[in-house]
Amino acid sequence: MGQELFLRSGKPASPLFSAQAMIDNLQMVIDLHCEFIRAGADLINLNAYAATPERLARDADISLFEPLQKAAVQAALRAREITEKPVLIAGCLPPLVASYHAELVPPKDQAIESYKRIVEQQEAAVDLFIAETLSSVAEARYICEVVAKINKPIWVSFTVNDNDGTLLRSGETLKAGVDEAAAANAVGILVNCSTPEAIGQSMAVLSKLHIPFGGMANGYVSASDLNAGGGVDALATRGDFGQADYADHALSWADKGATLIGGCCGVSPSHIAEIRRRIDMS
Repeated sequence: MGQELFLRSGKPASPLFSAQAMIDNLQMVIDLHCEFIRAGADLINLNAYAATPERLARDADISLFEPLQKAAVQAALRAREITEKPVLIAGCLPPLVASYHAELVPPKDQAIESYKRIVEQQEAAVDLFIAETLSSVAEARYICEVVAKINKPIWVSFTVNDNDGTLLRSGETLKAGVDEAAAANAVGILVNCSTPEAIGQSMAVLSKLHIPFGGMANGYVSASDLNAGGGVDALATRGDFGQADYADHALSWADKGATLIGGCCGVSPSHIAEIRRRIDMS
């Protein structure tokens, strides 16, 4: 959502990333959700990735927290209503400070309090939560502790080293993160916002699970080049990330048992449509 909204906005990149679109043009967010649904998505994720207390305090104004969370909920619900398709809506539990930077994960008490605030804003509207782009085992532990107190399922999704899909960006093993999430009763485990090749490597770890697993790649040359608070325009996009290219990767994961397949930064509705077409043909 974030990268696609940035491209469609025609505006300079904002530290608020995807949240900026809900300030400038909420209808664009609704329309993009609708496009993903019509492309064949079975699940959409709230556009709340950058609307965390920590990011807003750093990049904008903490008073925007509730309005942005409510706007994200409104956009997803409205898209489901418009398309009249029974898609699932997932709550968004992202890194609180910055993507890819495990060293910036807040202390436990602060992290749990912030995730509680996010969950309170989203839980009534969503069918499940996705804890996404997690760089460390600690993030998974904190989020699962919060979600365990409510009656909603959770998928946990890690981001891995672009050169070694068996390692988290913290340097910890993906297996350690997977074990933490599985012990906390996650009902799905994924790898996201990493290169498709790294996600392919991660399948050797995920395929040992006895619960659904999968992946959602990004189209960046190297996501780790993004500094905390930096704009996505600082990241180079790949030249080999067309619809057919990405579908080839996604279907290779399915061949290894993956059943949760989607897209991260750089994946457009047309990418999802091609994956949907191939899955429906198989």
